[in-house]
Amino acid sequence: MITISENRKRNITLTVRLTEKEKQQIAEKAQKAKMNLTEYIVTATNNVLIVVPEDLKPAVSEMKKMGNNINQIARKINSGAVRSYNFDEVISNQTEIISILQEIADANCEICKKLTSK
Repeated sequence: MITISENRKRNITLTVRLTEKEKQQIAEKAQKAKMNLTEYIVTATNNVLIVVPEDLKPAVSEMKKMGNNINQIARKINSGAVRSYNFDEVISNQTEIISILQEIADANCEICKKLTSK
C-alpha cells in the first residue's frame, strides 16, 4: 500500500464529475482530515473495501432485459399495435424482484461493514 509520506511524483490527472454538494462534502472532509483533496481521495480509496457480489450480476442482467421487454411492450401499446394490456402483474413481480435484490444488497453491506471493522 502506498503511504502519503512517500515522496512520489503525481503526473496523472483524473477528471471526475461531481455535483457542487458532493465536491463541497469531499473538500470539507479533506479539510477536517488536514489533507489536500488529492491526499484525501487517494487515502480514502486505498482504505475502502468494495465487495461486488457476483451472485447479483445475473439477476441485474435479467432485470435489465425485463425492463427492455416492458419498454418494447409499452411502445407497441402507444403505437396502437396492441389495444390494451394489464401491467399490474408485471409491475408487481418486478417490484418484488427489486425488493429481493435490495435485501441481498443490504445483507452484503452488513457483511462488508463487519469485514472492514475487524
